[in-house]
Amino acid sequence: MDIYVVKQGDSLGSIAETYGVSGELLAAQNGITGDRLAIGQTLVVQYPEKTYTVERGDTLEQAAEKNGVDVNELLRNNPQLGGSDTIYEGQTLVISYFQQKYGELAVNGYVYPFVELETLRKILPYSTYLTIFTYGFDADGNLVDKGIVYGDDAEGKIISLALSYGVAPLMHLSTLTPDGNFSSELANALLENETAQDRLIENVMDNMRRKNYFGIDVDFEYVEPRERKAYATFLGKMREAAEANGYFLVTALAPKTSSDMPGLLYEAHDYGAIGGNSDYVFLMTYEWGYTYGPPMAVSPINKMREVLSYALTEIAPGKIFLGIPNYAYDWTLPYIRGESKALKVSNSEAVDLAVSRGAEIQFDETAQTPYFYYSSEGKDHVVWFDDARSLERKISLAAENGSVGVGYWNFMYYYPQNWLVLNSLYDIKKVL
Repeated sequence: MDIYVVKQGDSLGSIAETYGVSGELLAAQNGITGDRLAIGQTLVVQYPEKTYTVERGDTLEQAAEKNGVDVNELLRNNPQLGGSDTIYEGQTLVISYFQQKYGELAVNGYVYPFVELETLRKILPYSTYLTIFTYGFDADGNLVDKGIVYGDDAEGKIISLALSYGVAPLMHLSTLTPDGNFSSELANALLENETAQDRLIENVMDNMRRKNYFGIDVDFEYVEPRERKAYATFLGKMREAAEANGYFLVTALAPKTSSDMPGLLYEAHDYGAIGGNSDYVFLMTYEWGYTYGPPMAVSPINKMREVLSYALTEIAPGKIFLGIPNYAYDWTLPYIRGESKALKVSNSEAVDLAVSRGAEIQFDETAQTPYFYYSSEGKDHVVWFDDARSLERKISLAAENGSVGVGYWNFMYYYPQNWLVLNSLYDIKKVL
């Protein structure tokens, strides 16, 4: 794999010719639909080692079996299939690439029940786990199923789809209220009532059995500092029950850089105690650049490194999923604190915007993240997003430090370059 940065005068054809690869495949795999490119845009270049021409009557499963690979590997090596098993006679499939891989990573990601299933199909071949953002609870420990508002058994369809790709679905439990905010009061009510805790844990276990989940992800944010010990203790009880029933516990952690880091988001998240009472933790290493904050990278690599370095002093690396954002922000300038609100866009939309506006993409060496400026309707804008370069650094940061894998917030968007980079450099762990 090579990552090429577009220069003045480049065309897709000239880049393909320089690297000796198919321009059609280069465009398809990188999600390029037009002829224009942005200066500073990245392209992932892969070099097919072995290919196969589909024969009459072949199914995707048969093509995989003939070539000694599994279906998910075939889908990963041919992202132009979009996760579909539809192939046709005469079609060329890539079986393998000339590429050294650096080990195995587990891949997790969150998804809302209203995700487009077409998007999810493209991502699932690269996934180990899928965490479905669905459940809350009340002060008495009763489960609140937020997924029912989407109707038509959206949760069940997602679980079935995940299983069909060999992906283990995880139940998600949070202190989110119907207004979309994390509730300190709800956390207090639960953590100060052991009867409610026992009822909630029993309800969680029963729900996982009925819905065919494989584990539970607990995400309590803005827990009051006085509940620090009680929260870790509750997680220990949840883990004990999960293991007794054949499940496991993942706990989401705020991005701390020290044990005494101040702030409501951080103080009750005791890395050592929670890490000890969880099978895995999900470091939420994103949102430095956020909706109401000043323009900056969503996940600067220097900040991610600080969080991971601290986490490794408290938690075994084999328990850690390093969080990676799958979105970008577009800020209108000038930024005015308390007034400005950034627009969230996908990384693909960010690149398309740079192309359509003729913007030149720049790269911040400290954050190891791309950005660009453009103007619209008399207003200046700046967009911070991720590309193949920044994603390669984030994914490698997890692998180099022995983390079990990477976790994405979230799987609602499909960004081709993320999966090209991940699949080029690492084998994807599958547990089913």
